Amino acid sequence: MLDLNEIYEQVLFDSLGPLAELKSASLIAAGSHNQGIRLDSNEGSFFLKLNFDHEKDILYKEAEGLDLLRKSTFIKIPNVFGCGRVGDYNYLLSEFIPSGRYQLDYWENLGLGLAHLHLTNQKEYGLENDNYIASLHQKNLTSDSWLDFFIEQRLEPLLGKAYFDRLIPLDFLKRFQEIYPKLESVFPDEKPALLHGDLWSGNVIATSQGEPCLIDPAVYFGHREMDIAFSRLFGGFDNRFYESYESILPLEPGFESRMGIYNLYPLLVHLNLFGVAYLPGIEKIVNRFR
Repeated sequence: MLDLNEIYEQVLFDSLGPLAELKSASLIAAGSHNQGIRLDSNEGSFFLKLNFDHEKDILYKEAEGLDLLRKSTFIKIPNVFGCGRVGDYNYLLSEFIPSGRYQLDYWENLGLGLAHLHLTNQKEYGLENDNYIASLHQKNLTSDSWLDFFIEQRLEPLLGKAYFDRLIPLDFLKRFQEIYPKLESVFPDEKPALLHGDLWSGNVIATSQGEPCLIDPAVYFGHREMDIAFSRLFGGFDNRFYESYESILPLEPGFESRMGIYNLYPLLVHLNLFGVAYLPGIEKIVNRFR
């Protein structure tokens, strides 16, 4: 059984080669699913994410998402140095981003950078491969219909899981599904845009230079309003962010009225991860659209 220092040393060896030497390690984040560790070495400082997830490709998919974002926006995205498995741990070794205070144009740059990301398009909604949002499997089977993709690849899998896990009763599942025919005229026609996919304030950090940096993506090509709606769900984004974004990509009229529909997906994510405390918010949206 490897101790933690042996795991850290093996990660550095696998990712950087035999000349990398561990100097120190410090825990900087401990969640319900992942641990975040700062590794200091003769090659510099790195951020190590570790988990015991039975989905052994979960951090590979995160690394792929970070690489895709990096190619598609000028916003800072951490560089990835390695990912794999050591002992019972999945690991992702990436660039350590020292934190700093916001620059005056922090929110404007974030808005412009997200618009830049959303200008990366493809013909179909989805992605070549499935991935994850937090620890949940995220289906990405492509479709040329946003409505079909949203229902079949986003809502139905998590609704079914919530029912299977006894988080919702059958009558609520049926009431939820009753809104699907009413969504046909809700969404404006948009090109499939590359999304961060998990855009809440905890996944945006400020670098030591005060610039925004995006982390922990759940990427796919979807309706760009998904990212905007998600950013509004838990707050934490300055109005300058939205103004800057809309200076490049204005939202179609009526966004406020359809924002709740987009947010059914992240609310279902939270229902499945954290329990029934998120059910009233889902019920409120469903009742409004029935």
